[in-house]
Amino acid sequence: MPEVELGELPTLSKLNLELPPQDSRAVLAFRGGETAGKERVKNYFWQQDCLKVYKETRNGMLGANYSSKFSPWLALGCLSPRYIYKQVQEYEEQRVKNNSTYWLIFELLWRDYFRFICQKHGNKVFYKSGLQGVDIPWQEDWEKFRKWQEGLTGFPLVDANMRELLMTGFMSNRGRQNVASFLTKNLGINWQMGAEWFESLLIDYDVCSNWGNWNYTAGVGNDARGFRYFNIPKQAKDYDPEGKYVKHWLPELAKIPAAKIHEPGKLSPVEQKKFGVKIGVDYPQPMIDLWQSVKENEKIYNAALKPEVVRRKARKKF
Repeated sequence: MPEVELGELPTLSKLNLELPPQDSRAVLAFRGGETAGKERVKNYFWQQDCLKVYKETRNGMLGANYSSKFSPWLALGCLSPRYIYKQVQEYEEQRVKNNSTYWLIFELLWRDYFRFICQKHGNKVFYKSGLQGVDIPWQEDWEKFRKWQEGLTGFPLVDANMRELLMTGFMSNRGRQNVASFLTKNLGINWQMGAEWFESLLIDYDVCSNWGNWNYTAGVGNDARGFRYFNIPKQAKDYDPEGKYVKHWLPELAKIPAAKIHEPGKLSPVEQKKFGVKIGVDYPQPMIDLWQSVKENEKIYNAALKPEVVRRKARKKF
């Protein structure tokens, strides 16, 4: 067979596209390709020796090595899950086999699980009623949605994560769960809007993982055990106790001490002056009452769920 000329990959400029600006606050300067993907595996596993503590650090939000960050290369096919699995096995043989090595493999299996779910259910994963077929009257309040998109909700943990996504195309797993819960369980906004926003920005966008996880968070997907939501203030104190992540992405709150950083809306006028931030001007007031919004949306969810539960019980009788 005659040799085929490889040619050259076109540059973005030749495709009339511009390279998006790099934000220096990003967790990593992600670079595409198999070579870069394998280099990340080498660095995370072998050079930095981070795999041995993966289970303990994976819920972090700030820095390069709290988690593997393999997802962009996996999503684009630059790395295969089998390659990563083989590397984990080698690591277990040469260094240590523990809960962390197991947990990274478990996350790869979770990724496969959503592929099988999509294979089984097909287009249902995109339906507003989700895999469970629950017809919840979701809101489509575009002004509230815009505040969520731009990180202007008045809840620092949510806002910091949304600004990271907007500026870098990446967000931690912990962050994704919190912002998705806030959109669906506090704002009561159509989860499809959130899934589409993630789809438009994530550098590790994966159709099955993205839409499967949004189904789950909205309570219309697999394992929908009632109205479950994330306690945003508790999550903030548990996973960003000193406010380092929040201050990284919300510089307007940089002078607020750790004890008050997650609830700036409660600052007195004297404290606002002291910490150099005017709530409602430099940083927004909380757009909702967290606990009242949860109660209201839980009623709506349960009311929508009851007819479906009745139908299921009726089907089981026959």
